Amino acid sequence: MPYRHTGPTGLGQIAQQAAQVLYQHRLASTRQLHQLITPHHTRTEYVRRQLHSLRRAGLAETVGRRTSGQPELLWWLTKRGANAVESVGLLPQRPYRMNSDAALGPLQEHTLATVDTGLAFVDWARRLGHECGPLDWSPETAHYYRSDTRPGEDLSLIPDAVLSYVHTDSEAKQRTLLNFFIEVDRTQMSIARLAQKLHAYAAYYDFTPQVSRGTKTSRHATTPAWRYRYPAFPRLLVVLTGGTESRLSRRIADLRSLAASDPALTSTPLRAGVTTLERLQNEGPFGKVFSPILGPAQPTDAWLRQASPAI
Repeated sequence: MPYRHTGPTGLGQIAQQAAQVLYQHRLASTRQLHQLITPHHTRTEYVRRQLHSLRRAGLAETVGRRTSGQPELLWWLTKRGANAVESVGLLPQRPYRMNSDAALGPLQEHTLATVDTGLAFVDWARRLGHECGPLDWSPETAHYYRSDTRPGEDLSLIPDAVLSYVHTDSEAKQRTLLNFFIEVDRTQMSIARLAQKLHAYAAYYDFTPQVSRGTKTSRHATTPAWRYRYPAFPRLLVVLTGGTESRLSRRIADLRSLAASDPALTSTPLRAGVTTLERLQNEGPFGKVFSPILGPAQPTDAWLRQASPAI
């Protein structure tokens, strides 16, 4: 997708593109930025020089990676850098500001795994002739709702990312916009808590806000809240990483089992699938890499089409 300059910083176009990506995604490694912005270069030296120009200008800073055996630098925008991106108004403003403590904090690996998940979609879109760019997903976008199980509370569903992807079928001459809710699980939370997050998606699917007209509130509103944001309810993709293949396979089976026992999930036409980050990277979102979270365990792709019933 085409880029525009982030502002009158006097820096090169690649450096300004990197500033946009860092503003949107908060933290990224040199490798990730290279693959997102300069995949046509075989080595990382070029993007590395541009990133160091951002740092010299006081717009970006670096930290090391917490994981042992990973010596690469991680980049984030300073307050000055974030202000420079915001001054042009090309991206939706985000109140969050990264700092060195947060960049080095316990969510470092989760943030990088989320970027790697988006990067897998970008990489495969390039290979397949589809459209998905470095700015086509937004992390932690809040979706507000209420639930009958918690009356009176204002609740929020915050996916790890909301990703947009244009699937192009050249033979049928058809382009389809697909929206995805992305949940990245590094096996740090209990499987029960992960299942509770799935329950929140079902509650958001069913949530219809009451409409106020003056001093009266309509009890007959029929438009679900999600329809004000999306043409169709986004498919939910759970991406697992941070464990051995056998451990992640058990986690998938356990998640399916818990989901099958949740009436809210089984009664809602939620399309949800689970895979591993490694399979997503190696085979792409349109390979048969997803296990449906609900229904038969027949592998499917990111379309998450329902399997035909056996005859």
